[in-house]
Amino acid sequence: MLHRLILLGALLALPAVRAADDFKPTAYHEVQPGVPQGKLTQFTGWHSKIFTNTVRDWWVYVPAQYKAEKPAAVMVFQDGHDYVNPKGSWRVPVVFDNLIAKREMPVTIAILINPGHDLAKGKPQNPYRVSNRSFEYDSLGDRYSRMLLEEILPEVGKTYNLTKDPAGRAICGASSGGICSFTVAWERPDQFRKVLSTIGSFVDLRGGHVYPYLIRKTEAKPVRVFLQDTSGDLDNPFGNWPLANQMMASALNFMKYDVKFDYVEGYGHNSKRGGSIFPEALKWLWRDYPK
Repeated sequence: MLHRLILLGALLALPAVRAADDFKPTAYHEVQPGVPQGKLTQFTGWHSKIFTNTVRDWWVYVPAQYKAEKPAAVMVFQDGHDYVNPKGSWRVPVVFDNLIAKREMPVTIAILINPGHDLAKGKPQNPYRVSNRSFEYDSLGDRYSRMLLEEILPEVGKTYNLTKDPAGRAICGASSGGICSFTVAWERPDQFRKVLSTIGSFVDLRGGHVYPYLIRKTEAKPVRVFLQDTSGDLDNPFGNWPLANQMMASALNFMKYDVKFDYVEGYGHNSKRGGSIFPEALKWLWRDYPK
């Protein structure tokens, strides 16, 4: 009996076994036979007039089903290099190809933008760790939305027929790109009404921790929001990411927004969970467009 108690105590002292926290690709993440493939075009060395003295790269994905006579839906992604990576967790061109072919999302042009780099700070050692990211993404206000609406969308609109229906415009990002995406729709719901935020930085990097309180005190805006976070996300002097995202979801639900919150145990501050559920999040976001 004593030996059994000792064995039981030893087993209880062991840490809990958990499933591997990893990216779980779906069929939507893989190129499928017979599915028409869209076209991805990269633009380099682009200079913004809104964020002066910055340079950035960006990409445009156009689905094979696009027809110039019919306005296409549009979805903007922050940290574009991550979303176009064919071996990454998002794989936007492939996922869009598969969803559009199955009519589980509308014909949608994707605009995938990198944050800018301040030219006064010289050439970045890593082109994806640039100087202006936090300033552009974590700051509140309408400056980033102005860049999209006054510079990026008109530039793409010179070549492609983009919808002006705000319900046909979505915006997506991870981490600081997540709060950036929410800020764009918060500032301009007349232009963007769909938000996909994963591991969003709704903490006090540049004042974003106020959003749960602003949401509760402001008349609800016609914005649909998909939030994703995990219990293993960041906890540091700027705030607690899991708690911040829970507060965002609570505030949005309190104000009766159309919101879905995916929250699971484990993982960390990465795209593994967000990428795994990316196709399902897109289906939820676009579920009734066009009506």
